[in-house]
Amino acid sequence: MDLATLSTPSLLIERHRLDDNLQRMQDKADANGVVLRPHMKTHKSVDLARKQLDYGAEGITVAKVGEAEIYAKAGFDDIRIAYIVIGEEKYARIASLMESARVSFCVDTLEGARRASAYFDERDLMAEVLIEVDCGYGRCGVGWDREAGVAFAREVAQMPGLHISGILTHAGDSYDGPSSPDETKEEALRSASNRERDRMIAFAARLDEEGLPAARDKKNFEISIGSTPSMKYFENRGVEGFRVTEIRPGNYVFNDGIQVGLGVASWTQCALTVQARVISVHRNPDGSERVFLDAGKKVFTSDSAPSIEGYGTILYSPRSMDPLPHAVMNRLSEEHGWVRVRGGSILRVGDRVRVVPNHACVVVNTQKVLYVVDGDEVVDTWSVDAQSAVR
Repeated sequence: MDLATLSTPSLLIERHRLDDNLQRMQDKADANGVVLRPHMKTHKSVDLARKQLDYGAEGITVAKVGEAEIYAKAGFDDIRIAYIVIGEEKYARIASLMESARVSFCVDTLEGARRASAYFDERDLMAEVLIEVDCGYGRCGVGWDREAGVAFAREVAQMPGLHISGILTHAGDSYDGPSSPDETKEEALRSASNRERDRMIAFAARLDEEGLPAARDKKNFEISIGSTPSMKYFENRGVEGFRVTEIRPGNYVFNDGIQVGLGVASWTQCALTVQARVISVHRNPDGSERVFLDAGKKVFTSDSAPSIEGYGTILYSPRSMDPLPHAVMNRLSEEHGWVRVRGGSILRVGDRVRVVPNHACVVVNTQKVLYVVDGDEVVDTWSVDAQSAVR
């Protein structure tokens, strides 16, 4: 099938760029002696998840119980829910999943842990949990450097129905970029990666010092980290017998405008593009042109990308991945992508364009199908299986 026959908007995955991205991250994991447990929230595709396992990934990461259910039904049997799970309805669904798969989830408050403990203990079940740690992002998690975090772990270790298998964090601050004009993008990424690793290892060592049984078993105590930006310069170093055991990047399969803006990837490493069609062109009084695409907020995200203007980057050449000069998608309405082109445009009504989205994870969740392409040929079609898994 020729991709020019596809209806627009449509999501395209360049097969060779995808394969290169999968291999690159697997090589990173192998070189550092860690398990690659990729996050499914980026693509939500069973077919792509299987491809990741074929490259060497072990287990998968999801954000929602609903996602876990979809992947378990497809035969995946080692699923980590990297999210705080609260509510008996969700505990019941996890208990059902535990009949056929290893399933783990996160806790970070005594109230939440007690609720989970009561549910699973009452049913003579042992749920596997990880203590979520805040290494500086400021979202969920116990403070890596606070006595309260150690006390929390100590108390959870005594709760029936729960087994602590390790600690987990998300270095969301790796998306912040340089903290000052004097800091380069590379320095910012290295700092975020080292900070995430070192603080998690320090917390694990503190738990060991305090006599937490799970941490005493260094061989089996899991230290789970990883975002795509913090993996760029990741090097696994440990102290006192502790080392990072697994990484959980997600966006690396596609990369996007945010990763390019942060210095994590180049345009030629962006495997996902949106194919859209020009539906209208109008000239402005200042000589610029307004070009409208048939993809707006219901396809693209309003997320911005560091040092990149607009809500997506229109390509001049999908082969070379060169951005179209002077074209900025500067506004989105529900069904329209507004593009301003200074000095006039080569785009005409009916033209098809390829756009690298700023945030691939959000864009994929708007669609039901991913088209795998090789040049101008569609070579495979993958379902976005977990698109509707929102709970």
